[in-house]
Amino acid sequence: MNMKTNTHNQTHVTTTQAASQVAKPSCERRVLGSDQHAADLRIVRQLDGAGTQPPQRIYPGVNLEGFIKKQLALAHQVFAVYEAGPCGFVLARQLAAWGVTCYVIRPMKLDTLGKGVNTDKTDAAELVSRLDRYLAGNRKAFAVVRVPTPQEEQRRCVSRQREQLRRERQRLAAMGRSLMLCQGHRVLGEWWSDKDWPRLASRLPGWLVERLTFFRTVLRTVEEQLTALTQAVAAQVGPARPLGCGPLTLASATNEVGCWDRFHNRRQVGSLTGLCGGVSSSGQSHVDLCITKHGNARLRYLLIELAWRMVRFQPQCRTVQKWKHILLQPGSHSRKRKQAIVAVARQLAVDLWRWQTGRVTPEQLGWKMA
Repeated sequence: MNMKTNTHNQTHVTTTQAASQVAKPSCERRVLGSDQHAADLRIVRQLDGAGTQPPQRIYPGVNLEGFIKKQLALAHQVFAVYEAGPCGFVLARQLAAWGVTCYVIRPMKLDTLGKGVNTDKTDAAELVSRLDRYLAGNRKAFAVVRVPTPQEEQRRCVSRQREQLRRERQRLAAMGRSLMLCQGHRVLGEWWSDKDWPRLASRLPGWLVERLTFFRTVLRTVEEQLTALTQAVAAQVGPARPLGCGPLTLASATNEVGCWDRFHNRRQVGSLTGLCGGVSSSGQSHVDLCITKHGNARLRYLLIELAWRMVRFQPQCRTVQKWKHILLQPGSHSRKRKQAIVAVARQLAVDLWRWQTGRVTPEQLGWKMA
């Protein structure tokens, strides 16, 4: 009886020790570099600063969760990195929900040595190497992209969809004008509108009217949807806005920023716009270059457009007054005017941030409110 009891106790102790050994993480940190595609992921692992392991092909809807849960069980910390792209931020949100610290980075050239070998395997391995350096303290290993909240992404989708439809309307209208020009009819303006179409159709051949009717049907549908989206975007902001800054511009700029409170200083705001001047300096040579264009292209377009309107509608504001010797002088050189308007646009981004976060009032900026 005692022998059976001792044997049972020894078996229980052995099983407990084996379970504890399985549950204990095998390493302190695991780093995952992922090259993301629509159908699969190519993932390379690195354990505690050692060399990279062979890549693995993981399918998001099949075995991704099991793979990540296994990595979490085998390490105290798991870090992941992938480049921002057409697949959005769904993967980042999933990894964060499972307990992985995920970095979404700005797309970059990963073949730094220029070998001409650029595959999913090499890209994932390079991402792991850069993340390892980033975690070691090298904050210039890559540029981290902020992951927007689902609410911010939904609001931004509305303004971006409106811009896509506006471009589609422009494209369809140009196709119709091109077709008429090939037949010797030069037409300007909104030829598909109810006001201009009857007069235009009366002087065109029947076969050409039939062809243009296809474009006109699609254009009218796009026009209706574009009007609805324009109203939806304009309704996203309140009535308070600077004179010359319409609700559409203010809402679109706010949607691109996501959250004005995420900036800690004016340099971060300027960096997002990409309106900062570049520099090429080496030894005794120092050359000022054009703007870096390192930020959000849509936001940069909106700010340049807004800057020209501020010059027209609010010449008394502090930002425009600083550059009035160039912008308000008819004889100024066009290049100087372009340089000045870029400076105004960059400062406007900072002013919008300070106003939206309550750091200043419109009166302190010299704005007239609509």
